[in-house]
Amino acid sequence: MNCFDCPLNCGADRQAGETGACGAGKYALITRAARHYFEEPPISGTRGSGAVFFAGCNLRCVFCQNIDISRPAANIPGRLADEEGLASVMLSLQNAGAHNINLVTPAPHLRLIARAIPLAREMGLKLPIVYNTNGYEKPESLRLLDGLIDVYLPDYKYVTPALAQRFSGAADYPEYALASITEMFRQVGELKTDDDGIAVRGLIIRHLVLPCAVDETRRVLESVAEHFPKTVHLSLMSQYTPIPGMQKPLDRRLTRGEYRRALDKCIALGFENVFIQRLSSADAGYTPEFNGFFE
Repeated sequence: MNCFDCPLNCGADRQAGETGACGAGKYALITRAARHYFEEPPISGTRGSGAVFFAGCNLRCVFCQNIDISRPAANIPGRLADEEGLASVMLSLQNAGAHNINLVTPAPHLRLIARAIPLAREMGLKLPIVYNTNGYEKPESLRLLDGLIDVYLPDYKYVTPALAQRFSGAADYPEYALASITEMFRQVGELKTDDDGIAVRGLIIRHLVLPCAVDETRRVLESVAEHFPKTVHLSLMSQYTPIPGMQKPLDRRLTRGEYRRALDKCIALGFENVFIQRLSSADAGYTPEFNGFFE
């Protein structure tokens, strides 16, 4: 079967051993599976989110914090997993006390995930499933996950094609991101939490504010306001950290004034539920070590 699940439409026959443009093959390469404490409060809670980090990505963001695992490479540490292997990892994270199962960069493995979740449920998985994605998805592919995903956690990076091409290599990102987030919202609706404030269902839209690109942030927020209710949950992130060798204008961290402008736009648009960050969140120490660790 040739893969046309994401907007890259590379057509790789991954079942026959070919590698897709995303770098993924027949099985998912899991580079880390452990409790993670640096997501939004309803995701991390007090016991951590059961994060499953997959290798491979269908974007080429020049500022990627996970660049060690997002680009195809032969020496990425980790464990190859089919649906049974992924289901077992989910159960291990449940046993470790995680609040949820957090699938990070899942798009290249969407069909495997769709097979793994029902299997994990049969094996005793009770936790909510979080789909933590860059937003570069096809709505028709996401429909395969309808009823399987509890919480969608998508990025909404850009609305300007030229900027999406310049920074992530995908001029069509804006149209696919909006369409896919709309499909996610159709499936799960607004965020719902339990008595402890932990997410059990719903959507949180993430946006990373980039230095020298606050006007793009303002346009993204305007798009969200146009297409979703003002009660939708947003995560406005200030954590941008330049990777070594980054070129201008992304060679510096966000300023307090830039982030303030982004927050002011949220207020002006009337959003009611916005997660914000301190500028101290811009620290490489918050990026986990992708060393094949499994909890």
